[in-house]
Amino acid sequence: MDDQAAGSAQDAQYAPVCYRHPDRETGVRCTRCERPICPECMVDASVGFQCPECVRGGSGTGHSPSASMPRTLAGGTVAADPRLLTKILLAINVAVFIAVQIRSPLARDLWLIGEWPPAPYIPTEGVATGEWYRLFTSMFAHEEIWHIGFNMLGLWWLGGPLEEALGRARYLALYLVSGLAGSALTYLLAAGTTASLGASGAIFGLFGATAVLMRRLQYDMRPIIALLVINLIFTFGWENIAWEAHIGGLVAGVVIGYAMVHAPRDRRALVQYGTCALVLAVILVMTLLRTAQLT
Repeated sequence: MDDQAAGSAQDAQYAPVCYRHPDRETGVRCTRCERPICPECMVDASVGFQCPECVRGGSGTGHSPSASMPRTLAGGTVAADPRLLTKILLAINVAVFIAVQIRSPLARDLWLIGEWPPAPYIPTEGVATGEWYRLFTSMFAHEEIWHIGFNMLGLWWLGGPLEEALGRARYLALYLVSGLAGSALTYLLAAGTTASLGASGAIFGLFGATAVLMRRLQYDMRPIIALLVINLIFTFGWENIAWEAHIGGLVAGVVIGYAMVHAPRDRRALVQYGTCALVLAVILVMTLLRTAQLT
């Protein structure tokens, strides 16, 4: 037997087999429990395929509890309503938008601004004066109907599948850290007197994580790439758009998304949340650097 034939035999020896049909080799795993499943055992889900036991929600037989416990692709707990957090985030954004419409000066208390501009109707305010909360509150504030409309469509289309694939805690970490990364890059690069607001940084983080997830599941990447390119064209071709928030959120989403879906199973939580902590550390450094420049 030549080297190539020997290599093929070795590959066949270690190829994964279906947990219910040991005589069938397969390269597909259940997106919840990660057990190998053959085409007969694949149950189509909104994200990848699941095994019959995870679909039924049963604990299974002949397996350890940890092996058969339904888990998301990223290791999170499978929830009865996989879009609950997405609905809550959407509701918060809409509630803040309505509040801003009722009381327009509220926007000034929420928007992201580095330092107070020289206008008599705006008091001394800004991240540089210690109002770091603006990096967070600006993520949920919108003034124009088209602005919140586009952002909430993106949240609903991208957020639901991601929440189901990652689990609630990981999905929330992705959303918030991506949004903060967009705010921090805007604070770092934009003029200190320029005010910005909107969930675009977090939404672009969902774009980045979705692209990573689709590549991990070996889905056709062309739809998400086309949608991302269209959004980037608007980002750099439309005036009064904080491109820094979009790029900051996108980069953070790609980095965190990669850690979420590619973390080794035995160190999954450490890698996933450790990556979030590292991105937060970068956000902190950017904020401190810009504050030092403005003060």
